[in-house]
Amino acid sequence: QVQLVESGGGLVQPGGSLRLSCAASGFTLDYYAIGWHRQAPGKEREWVARIRSGGATNYDDSVRGRFTISRDDAKKMVFLQMNSLKPEDTAVYYCYAVIGGNTYWGQGTQVTVSS
Repeated sequence: QVQLVESGGGLVQPGGSLRLSCAASGFTLDYYAIGWHRQAPGKEREWVARIRSGGATNYDDSVRGRFTISRDDAKKMVFLQMNSLKPEDTAVYYCYAVIGGNTYWGQGTQVTVSS
């Protein structure tokens, strides 16, 4: 079955960096777009970034220029490099994939940006 497992979250100071990873299994990653959402305390889940099967990327305005999404189809991994982190980036980050009309989610990884 489809599984997405995130890792790499943690506590970082404002201005710092983190790299999130998403390990995909149960489907052929090469064929699909995959991306990240996040959910801050008391807020709705919001879309962050996406990378298509050909490598084209899209970002929310709030993270463009600071975050970079990439993929390694051979290793079935997707990454989110987050630089210049701000306190408002604090959230649980979820990897997602849309396959056959269904949306699959990972369990999430907590990112906390605080001094």
